[in-house]
Amino acid sequence: MTLTFEVDPTVDPALTDGVLALWADVSNAGGAVGFVPPVTAEEIRPALLKHLTGMAQGTHRLLVGRDEGGEVAATAFFAFNSHRLMTHWVWLYTVMVHPKHQGKGYGRDLMAAVEHTARTAPGFEAVEAVRLGVRGGTGVDAFYAKAGYKEVGRVPGAIRVAPGDDRDDITMLLPLT
Repeated sequence: MTLTFEVDPTVDPALTDGVLALWADVSNAGGAVGFVPPVTAEEIRPALLKHLTGMAQGTHRLLVGRDEGGEVAATAFFAFNSHRLMTHWVWLYTVMVHPKHQGKGYGRDLMAAVEHTARTAPGFEAVEAVRLGVRGGTGVDAFYAKAGYKEVGRVPGAIRVAPGDDRDDITMLLPLT
């Protein structure tokens, strides 16, 4: 079975609760999505509200993947640049696939949907590249490399996961042109 992807889904309590549950489950399984375990959905809620506010303001877009039961199983948030010299690329944030779906190729499907969205969705006409930040030490940079992203920058020890556990902040880029 594959995921069904939707750009700019209707934001309602079911979507909000689904994204919060996904984010908590991914974080608590060790996913590098801005939190370290243990974390609750309520601790994550302010970060999600920032994304949702950006959506309401038109600065963020959401790509959501739903499983065969209609549950939120994957996400990626696009953030447009407001600086006039950087409007030709977007940031990608909160890229997640639920742990119960990992190993099924859904991550690869999500990244293909991200690229498709950036190339074809209304509002993305000026976008020439997608950038994302990756927490070093997780191996996920190899996953993104397989999806066509190239490492374009690295700041050693910029992410402090815990005292004595500093990770590199890796910037990756997918050119669309």
